Amino acid sequence: MDQVPIFANSESLIAAILQDHATGQVLMLGWMNQEAYERTLATKRVTFWSRSRNQIWIKGESSGNYQDVVSIEIDCDRDALLIKVKSHGPACHTGEQSCFHESID
Repeated sequence: MDQVPIFANSESLIAAILQDHATGQVLMLGWMNQEAYERTLATKRVTFWSRSRNQIWIKGESSGNYQDVVSIEIDCDRDALLIKVKSHGPACHTGEQSCFHESID
């Protein structure tokens, strides 16, 4: 995983979609700034920027449901990341495997 220059400045955010590397299931969407991205690359553990708390957070830090990076791809517009992960438990804070578990009728 090479470090790709994707941020215009330190305040820029990029969407990061987590996908289970084995099943292909989309697990969640989070946001990364430069620091979160660099920490993710360095630790191989998904780290996000919390827009509500205005701080860095490691996915699974409080629950133990860490998301270990298998690969990272960037989309053609360079404004979203697809991060394939090995999931250590449910990705959703509700206890569901995926945050995408509700249908809209």
